[in-house]
Amino acid sequence: MTAWYQNLPLWVTAVPMLGALLLLLVPGTRRRVFELGALAITLIDFFVSIPLWFQYDRASAAVQWAFSVDWIPSLGVKFAIGMDGISLMLFLLTTFIGFIAVWCSFTSIEERHKEYYIWLLVMQFSMLGVFICQDMFLFYLFWELMLVPMYFLIAIWGGPQKLYAAIKLFLYTLAGSVLMLVGILAIYFLQKKAGLEPSFAIERFHAMAPFIAQQSKNFQILLALAFFIGFAIKVPMFPFHTWLPDAHVQAPTAGSVILAGILLKMGTYGFVRFLLPMMPDATRTLLPWFLTLTLIGVIYGALVAMIQKDMKKLVAYSSVSHLGLCMLGLFAMNPNGITGGILQMINHGISTSGLFLIVGIVYERRHTRMIADFGGLSKAMPIYATVFMIMTMSSIGLPGLNGFIGELAILMGAFQAQPWWAVAATSGIILGAAYMLWLYQRVMFGPINETNLKMKDLNAREIAYFLPLIVAAFWIGLRPQPVMNVLQKPVEKLVMQINPAFYQGQALTQLHREAAMKGQAGMIAPGHGSDHGAQSHGEVHGSEAEVHGGH
Repeated sequence: MTAWYQNLPLWVTAVPMLGALLLLLVPGTRRRVFELGALAITLIDFFVSIPLWFQYDRASAAVQWAFSVDWIPSLGVKFAIGMDGISLMLFLLTTFIGFIAVWCSFTSIEERHKEYYIWLLVMQFSMLGVFICQDMFLFYLFWELMLVPMYFLIAIWGGPQKLYAAIKLFLYTLAGSVLMLVGILAIYFLQKKAGLEPSFAIERFHAMAPFIAQQSKNFQILLALAFFIGFAIKVPMFPFHTWLPDAHVQAPTAGSVILAGILLKMGTYGFVRFLLPMMPDATRTLLPWFLTLTLIGVIYGALVAMIQKDMKKLVAYSSVSHLGLCMLGLFAMNPNGITGGILQMINHGISTSGLFLIVGIVYERRHTRMIADFGGLSKAMPIYATVFMIMTMSSIGLPGLNGFIGELAILMGAFQAQPWWAVAATSGIILGAAYMLWLYQRVMFGPINETNLKMKDLNAREIAYFLPLIVAAFWIGLRPQPVMNVLQKPVEKLVMQINPAFYQGQALTQLHREAAMKGQAGMIAPGHGSDHGAQSHGEVHGSEAEVHGGH
């Protein structure tokens, strides 16, 4: 692999920031230059990122495209980047959503175009940076940088209560970030106690897991809670979710697309990358509390979404329920659950981005999002009705679309861990189908008034930015295996870090199965019935002793 390809993730991350710096030189009156320029930059970024999908070695769980140089040697800080399969999928999702967010803004943004598109590109840069970091110091910088452009996108181009929503978002996220920073510093200084030279390398933080497990139970719990709250606010999990509906409702359409498509995944990514592998023992101790909050979020989010009168707020609360389902998969701590949770992060990014675009289109035409103001739109906007139906089916997990396979894997993982988790989560999925279909029925069918009858159907630009989402929804739904192949090895590595007993249990089950088959063969073979059965029984106990001895 050449040096250029080796550093491809770094180039993909840098392109939006370089583009933003170029747009700074353009006079503020050139609206079309900013629109087409930002679109060209994000499209180039997406197409340049595609080779990463083909270059990734699916047979390895190691970090790939690794690049590291000393940055602040006195503090053990390096500019270290790289990705595994989990990071890669979210990285590609970010470049995919990026150009769609820019494209949908052409008619919805009417002022300060220069600042708007520059902030979108800075946001893209910071989100991509989070997924390539292999140093905790660098990760924290990108994590905090994300907050700044989103604050301005809501505060300047948002709705009537934009300042309230932007400040609430800022304060919630900042509070979580500060707690996370305390946790990062605690592990950093704990390295001295372990006799190591302090370093911010993520690999070192993972390697500290056994030493963290040797500390007092109170220390472990407080440390785990510091990371948990920081990531739970970002997800957002119940009861840390209250900033989300305000931010979504007040944000411009592109802001909602980015918030739902990418930013919420930062929290779930944090659990996968940091809390679970660094503090598995503390996580297991707190798991009953975490699961209670998760299942409350799944059901509560669905119930609150069902009573909303504002289309955008309904979709916002649906994210609380859907992301709760992702967290349930992660907390199952087995391959099916974690794979399903990560896959559902990607699926949620596709389907919910599409739903926010759906809401944005009728808001641009009617300047209202109230469900009661619509009805019978399928008569005036048949193409819109078709796209709306596809995104709705994607969101509720119709077989053949992307949401189904993710929900199935999560429920399988939850059932393997504790059957009642899967039963409780299923109620949230059923409620999700109810509120989405009810929304579709109220908006698309029934009598139509004169104002709605004059609404124009989707134009070529709108069809063009919906098309990639539709293709992605069907591709993952009909052929999910390529995505699951990318996730397989990193997920297996993660499960070995956080729940090695799972694979030991699998080994025992396989030994029992093989012994039973041998016993059946002995019973069928003439003259070897009871002796062979006794021998097989001894083999099973001997094998169990070996496994337990190894453990």
